[in-house]
Amino acid sequence: MDAFDDVRPAIECLDLLTEPVAAALRVWSGSVPVEEVRFVDTDPAIADTETLVRHHGPWLLEQSANCVVVAGKRGGEVTLAACLVLSHTRVDVNGVVRRQLGARKASFAPMDTAVGDSGMEYGGITPIGLPDAWPILVDAAVADIPYALIGSGSRRGKLIVPGKALAELPGATVLDGLGVG
Repeated sequence: MDAFDDVRPAIECLDLLTEPVAAALRVWSGSVPVEEVRFVDTDPAIADTETLVRHHGPWLLEQSANCVVVAGKRGGEVTLAACLVLSHTRVDVNGVVRRQLGARKASFAPMDTAVGDSGMEYGGITPIGLPDAWPILVDAAVADIPYALIGSGSRRGKLIVPGKALAELPGATVLDGLGVG
C-alpha cells in the first residue's frame, strides 16, 4: 500500500491495537505469516472509508474492505456475525446474511452491542479478534484481492491484510454475493 509512509508489521505494534486484536495476533495461525499483517498509523479524523479515500486517492476504494456487525434473529435467539465486504459494496443483509445465519430476520446490530460485545471502537471494528462464537462472513471478492485495508479495532490505524488470510480467519466462511453494488 504505497499511499502510506509508515507501514509496519502489526505484531510490532501491539501497543497501538485494541486488546482483542492484539490477542488474536499473538496467537495467529494459518498459511499467511503474522508478519504479513501490516499496521499503518492513521489519523482517527480520517478513519471513515469515504474520508480516507478522499485523502489518499480513489484507487484505495478498490483495496478497502468494511467490517459490519449484523444480528440474525430466529425465535428468541440472536446471533451476532461480522460481514466483510469491499468498501464500494454493501452487505446483503436480508438475502445472503439472513440465509447463511438461518435467521428469520437480520439487521445491522445496534452500535452499543457491536462495540460492547466486540471490545472495539465504532468505525474501527475488524474481523481479527472478534469473539469466537461470531461467524465471520467474508465476501469472495475480499478473499480474492492481494491485500485489503481494514479496520484495526480502533479509529486510529488500519490493518493491511492479505485477502487469503482474511478467508482463513477462525470462524470465517467465504461467500459469493455477500457484497452487492
